[in-house]
Amino acid sequence: MVSDDIWQTETLAVRAGQERSQFNEHAEALYLTSSFVFESAAQAAARFSGEDEGNVYSRFTNPTVTVFQQRLAALEGAEACVATASGMSAILSLVMALCRAGEHIVASSGVFGATQQLLGGIMPRFGIDTSFVDPCTPAAWEAAIRPETRLFFLETPSNPLTTVADISALASIAHAHGILLVVDNCFCTPVLQRPLALGADLVVHSATKYLDGQGRVLGGAVVGAKALVDEVFKFLRTAGPSLSPFNAWVLQKGLETLTVRMQAQSAKALELARWLEAHPRVARVFYPGLPSHPQHELAMRQQASGGAIVAFEVKGGREEAWTVVDHCRLLSITANLGDVKTTLTHPATTTHGRLSAEQRAVAGISEGLLRVAVGLESVADLQNDLARGLALI
Repeated sequence: MVSDDIWQTETLAVRAGQERSQFNEHAEALYLTSSFVFESAAQAAARFSGEDEGNVYSRFTNPTVTVFQQRLAALEGAEACVATASGMSAILSLVMALCRAGEHIVASSGVFGATQQLLGGIMPRFGIDTSFVDPCTPAAWEAAIRPETRLFFLETPSNPLTTVADISALASIAHAHGILLVVDNCFCTPVLQRPLALGADLVVHSATKYLDGQGRVLGGAVVGAKALVDEVFKFLRTAGPSLSPFNAWVLQKGLETLTVRMQAQSAKALELARWLEAHPRVARVFYPGLPSHPQHELAMRQQASGGAIVAFEVKGGREEAWTVVDHCRLLSITANLGDVKTTLTHPATTTHGRLSAEQRAVAGISEGLLRVAVGLESVADLQNDLARGLALI
């Protein structure tokens, strides 16, 4: 494994973790196998017990998955990584591995809709309660702490409003109370933000998004200190929300272009955000790279750029927002993000549609809100596509 003490991020994205087989291939091999053969009964026993390092069964050990894990760990500056079948399975695995019935989580009120459903709707069935607080008010996090609080769960920037929270400040509060801070780094990736260096204990990813970068496969990951990641691995080994070798191989290829994609897409997003902010039919733009963003100064300290997600409110409500969506001919109407193809979604009726109206109001998800995940097309073409619908409201 290449050390991040020696190589820069863009080098690690291409080189970290690779171990060539006896064929000395240049591109990473793809090992499509469910199981592995042992040389003897003694070796099989040693592998299953963990006394001997090596592959056992692709539910929890596979060389292709290992390369992806090691590469992402190197990018995040972490000791270890465990890959999962999706971003949501990464969050589920982390909570199930590190929390017990009777324990408590404090989470940002701005987390992704499915994360809210998991923490607020499903985990209470297993005796794990969650309090949702304003991500930008550290005092609210501290006030929500109980004796049984185990985790702080933060998504920064948030989906879809790009709210930016102070990772270092929340890490200080968490650690003063013996609590672990988990940061969802999906929007920034380690190219734009490294939460572990800011005090976070664990990072989670939906690798489906920017780590892949072309909308091809699902994947997730938990990254951090080996002792904590090992607990998540134990859950994955038994419960089986595993990343497939094929998906891991595709994600490896995605990591190779991650740096250049994040830089290019972020630059285009800033240009589009400036255009939207000046548009007479747009009420408000949410983008950390704009000086008008409430946490702009913090974002510019904590992130390398504003990222590639732009949210904006049209003047009006659902009807006006849908008019913009329905008149686009270039932007893809889909809820995925992180693709090189720009996507457009109406969060109130898609990604956050399962939340109650009250929950959406608390999260700031209005009926007029649209989210653009900027890809690699011409910004002029994106502007023209959005202008068609905006002109009709």
